[in-house]
Amino acid sequence: MQGSDPPMGNQLSSSERIREKKKLFLQREQRIIDASLELFLSEGIDRVTVANIAQRAGIGKGTVYKHFLTKNEILVRIMLDYERSITTNLAAGIAQTEQGDPGAAAKAYFNSRLARPELDRLVQHLEVRLDDADDIREQMQQLHELRRSNEQALEDMIQRQIDRGVLEDVPPRYHYLAAWALTQGAVELCFNKSWNYHPDSDGLVDFITAIGVTMGNRGQYRKP
Repeated sequence: MQGSDPPMGNQLSSSERIREKKKLFLQREQRIIDASLELFLSEGIDRVTVANIAQRAGIGKGTVYKHFLTKNEILVRIMLDYERSITTNLAAGIAQTEQGDPGAAAKAYFNSRLARPELDRLVQHLEVRLDDADDIREQMQQLHELRRSNEQALEDMIQRQIDRGVLEDVPPRYHYLAAWALTQGAVELCFNKSWNYHPDSDGLVDFITAIGVTMGNRGQYRKP
């Protein structure tokens, strides 16, 4: 028996039309973000205009403003999307760690930030640029709340790993700040003119990640 065809055109109910309209709106919004990110990475932040973004996205400039009132709103959206991606991956890693895979959270963090070093570096530059922007204070607050939530989740998980004898008995923040420092250095290596000419950068990133997953394990640290 053949199934009935979905309602088409004016056969759609009002709620279905609203859902379809919202779906198309969100798809167009994501197209704007994707186009913006491509341009910011290739051309730099200051050289990209809203008109450039509209052209890359294949829409009118006025349409962009239906989604984002200012260029800063586009920039902070890129930051929030990136931080939410890290949050999702980190939460999955923490859950795996609690289930018996001690390196899963660290691996999730390193993989999240080192998968696209150019994006990580862009987000860092955006944070400095937008720190005092008045038009996006609410979004920046959301960003900081995400990071505080991640920090607390890491703090709790690491303390449990310390109590189980898996990690060195130091303040939990030492562990995740060491991971941050190693990742930060790895990102900078990808763009450092003295070092980034080497052809084995992927292998180096893999090696750094492997070190990061195991650093801090009990028995490695000798207190002065």
